[in-house]
Amino acid sequence: MILQGQASSPSLADGTPLQALIAGAFVLGELKPDVFHIPHPPPPPPPPYEKKGSPGKQKRKFSSFFKSLVIELDKELYGPDNHLVEWHRMPTTQETDGFQVKRPGDVNVKCTLLLMLDHQPPQYKLDPRLARLLGVHTQTRASIMQALWLYIKTNKLQDCHEKEFINCNRYFRQIFACPRMRFSEIPMKLAGLLQHPDPIVINHVISVDPNDQKKTACFDIDVEVDDPLKSQMASFLSSTTNQQEIAALEMKIHETIESINQLKTQRDFMLSFSNNPQDFIQDWLKSQSRDLKLMTDTAGNPEEERRSAFFQSSWTQEAVSRYVFAKVQQRRQELEQVLGIRLT
Repeated sequence: MILQGQASSPSLADGTPLQALIAGAFVLGELKPDVFHIPHPPPPPPPPYEKKGSPGKQKRKFSSFFKSLVIELDKELYGPDNHLVEWHRMPTTQETDGFQVKRPGDVNVKCTLLLMLDHQPPQYKLDPRLARLLGVHTQTRASIMQALWLYIKTNKLQDCHEKEFINCNRYFRQIFACPRMRFSEIPMKLAGLLQHPDPIVINHVISVDPNDQKKTACFDIDVEVDDPLKSQMASFLSSTTNQQEIAALEMKIHETIESINQLKTQRDFMLSFSNNPQDFIQDWLKSQSRDLKLMTDTAGNPEEERRSAFFQSSWTQEAVSRYVFAKVQQRRQELEQVLGIRLT
């Protein structure tokens, strides 16, 4: 943003009016006969790579970045009823590249510009205590909630047993005035700690001296704009002309990942064998034995049954008793069938 004052006539003592304009990224003050005028600045030249009239590259109007503008002139010169000029965005507002304000005068004029940015989505200024705690000064409501949750998670303030509650530390108790609170209560409590962002304040003196060398002041204002590639990305993703090519590339990526996983398995196999061949062979044989058992549906555990220690455990006595009892019952049933009687 540029604030500029310029004398267009060497004679300034005859009541020449002053005129001020805020246009595009420029705020100009210029002395002209009968008016205090700030002309529209010429539009900047397009980048060399940008074709003239290309879609999606329309220049935004200056007023589209703001939702209100207040120009405060010297109250002693213009009186209490004529020193303020206000513009506020309305639903029917037509965007413009300049604002023109006319006031008569022939002396240096102090002016203060208050510009309120039109944040989309809306942004809010945090309470100073909460801002210091979260490291966030002005942000959207979603970003503030995210920063608040990150602080809660980092400091382990969520109740271990009742997950819906937040146990406030000493900082939270000072800010929210409660020892603990529910998650659902945070938006309501946070609403009282949010304020409208501070306006951009610019102080400038419009000089009527034609020899004044300091007639131009430059200011940089950070504004948020849409990503110019967003529309191109949306059109590319919605296009069906390249779907077959994309599907083929995705299949190729999938096959490449599978090949990498197989090569990694082979590499780990060989590396384990080279580090300790004996243990590797034993583990490999055990693995093969387990696989063979699953494939043949074999009962028991042949690997453990090969060792005598397997049969010296405490369970063998009960197993022998069960085996003998089962054999006795089997012989008894056979004898009953032969004699045709039922033994008691």
